[in-house]
Amino acid sequence: MKSKVSNMSIGNMTTLSEVTNSLKEKGYTADFTLRANCLECENDSLKLFPDEFIVDKHYRFEGQSDPGDEAIVFAISSPKYNLKGVLSNGYGISSESITDEMIKALDEKKVL
Repeated sequence: MKSKVSNMSIGNMTTLSEVTNSLKEKGYTADFTLRANCLECENDSLKLFPDEFIVDKHYRFEGQSDPGDEAIVFAISSPKYNLKGVLSNGYGISSESITDEMIKALDEKKVL
């Protein structure tokens, strides 16, 4: 997906794969899956609940011609589990249904 990227400074990177590869190089090696009330780490089936992770940065991709191409990438860390990883999610039709607590956790940078 090549799009306009907004929010965090990422230099010349313009694609979702460039951003996720850069984050992996910075230690964000886990792949998270968004669930209704938690994040799941596929590697070891660990569940992170809203009070167990921090959104360090997020990168929003806006589709140039197709709203269906919009996505967001979250750089997430969990001091409790000494784990850093990436969550990718779409907007609109492709976005997941999640609890209000998860929405708040993903919208705010907080200190655990």
